[in-house]
Amino acid sequence: MPPKPVAPTHFLCIPLVNAASRPQLAQSLSVFRADVSSPFSFGVPEDAIRPVGTLHLTLGVFSFPTDEELDRASELLKSLRLREMLASIKSSEPEPEAAAETKGKGKSTSETPPEAALMITLRGLETMQLPKRASVLYAPPVDQLGTLYAFCERLRAAFREAELMVDEKRPLLLHATVLNTIYVKGGRGPRGKGGKHGKRGEKLTIDARGILDKYEDQVWMENVRVGKISICRMGAKKTKVDGAEDEAYEVEAEVEF
Repeated sequence: MPPKPVAPTHFLCIPLVNAASRPQLAQSLSVFRADVSSPFSFGVPEDAIRPVGTLHLTLGVFSFPTDEELDRASELLKSLRLREMLASIKSSEPEPEAAAETKGKGKSTSETPPEAALMITLRGLETMQLPKRASVLYAPPVDQLGTLYAFCERLRAAFREAELMVDEKRPLLLHATVLNTIYVKGGRGPRGKGGKHGKRGEKLTIDARGILDKYEDQVWMENVRVGKISICRMGAKKTKVDGAEDEAYEVEAEVEF
C-alpha cells in the first residue's frame, strides 16, 4: 500500500494584520461578531468568528514530515526577489481607467505609491459553500488590476517548481476567513447553537443568506499596505494584544518587501 499523505503542517501566506490594519479589522470584526452572534439577529455561535490576529491570505499549504523540508522552504522564501517580482507585474499593468475589474467587488480606493507596494482592501462577504448550508465565510480582497493574484501565483509557482508546496488541484482563491464553524465546540457532529443537524463528523453549517446580503458591501479594511510573506505553522495559538485576548499563527519564516 502507498504511504498515507502527510497532513498539512504549514502554509504560505500574506499576513493582513499590522499597525495600520489592526484598528480597522478589530473594529470591523467586533461589530460583525456582536451582530451575527446575537440571538436577536442571526444567532451564530460566537466561536465561529475568527480572531483578528488570524487574518491572512493563504497562498498554499505545505506537508513537511521533517524539519529539512521546512528549512528548504524557508531558504527558498528568503532567496526570492519579491520587490523585483512585484515591480515586474506592476510595470505591465494597464492604466487604471482602462482596466477591467478582474477580482473582488470594489474599485481602487487610491493610487498605489510609485514604488513596488502592495495595497489591500477587503470588501464584501462570500462563502465557499451553498449560502443555505455554509461553514466558511470570507472577505475577498479588491484586486482591480489583477496585480495581487498575479503576484501570488508567481510565489506559488516558485514553491511548486521546488516540489515543496502541496498541489491542491484547484485554482487559487484569495480570501480572508472571518467565520468558520469548525472552531465551534461541537462544530462537527451533533447540532451546535445556530447550526444545522448533521451526521457525526460533518461540519456544522449555518444559513448564511441573510448575513451575506447584509455584508455584501462591507469594508473590513481599506487601502492598507502589506509588506510581508510568511510561512506559518498550522493551528493558531492564543495570545494577548494590548491586554485583549487574541490568536495568531506561529511564524516559521518571514521576509519583508
